[in-house]
Amino acid sequence: MMNAVEMMKRICVFCGASDPVSGLYVPAIERFADTLAARGGSLVYGGGKVGLMGVVADRVLAQGGSVLGVIPHQLERREVAHLGLTELIRVDSMHERKRIMYERSDAFVVFPGGFGTLDETMEILTWKQLAIHDKPIVLANLDGFYDGLLAWLERATHDGLLKPKYLPLCRAVTDVPAIFDYLDTYEAHRPNLETWG
Repeated sequence: MMNAVEMMKRICVFCGASDPVSGLYVPAIERFADTLAARGGSLVYGGGKVGLMGVVADRVLAQGGSVLGVIPHQLERREVAHLGLTELIRVDSMHERKRIMYERSDAFVVFPGGFGTLDETMEILTWKQLAIHDKPIVLANLDGFYDGLLAWLERATHDGLLKPKYLPLCRAVTDVPAIFDYLDTYEAHRPNLETWG
């Protein structure tokens, strides 16, 4: 039987695709990439060459790791596609992009980003709430970047718009080692989706 580390080889990263990006986040995402590659894992992401997306892809590739990118034709025409990846899948829509990233991934890690990152995160959280999947989702809350989102979750729960049992849908952590600690022990934290209703 495979252990948690073996089962979660393909990690999908949602993150920003804007340049310039705060130098605060670059060292963390590089450390994540180094650790992922050292563990024999592979990266699944949105296929861009700019911002944190470009940083994490380049770093995994530089360490000899495998990188799958999924990018819509519309973004590829803007010349932001990373053409040096292990595999680049071109799709017609943002929804198809998210579907393929979901299908090809064992877990999701959310680094700082903008509208696209939040869109991807909310969809994968909603799918988990609906018991479409039970893959781990980790928020890399670097320097408190996602404090506002976490406060919104608490407010939505307090106001009765979100059931308390859904709060464990994802785990917020503040550093890279904690990301892998959570993934490695996910079986012990896995929610029982059958009781969610």
